[in-house]
Amino acid sequence: MINDIILERLDKIEEQVQGNHKEKWLNLKDVSKYTSLSVSKIRRAIKGGELKVSKNGGRLLFKTYWVDKWLLR
Repeated sequence: MINDIILERLDKIEEQVQGNHKEKWLNLKDVSKYTSLSVSKIRRAIKGGELKVSKNGGRLLFKTYWVDKWLLR
């Protein structure tokens, strides 16, 4: 009985971990839509070091995890 419960929980954890590896990248407009915040507010957060960003060929790219973490601060 307890073993079955533990196995179920481990399966759920494994699914969550695998899902995080396929995390979607968002551009600046996507982050604005995702958060319902203005582009200028997001740029201020980047400039202030509050929001992690990856720059790729002049494009600003964000992982949803980074955005969620910033919103929860």
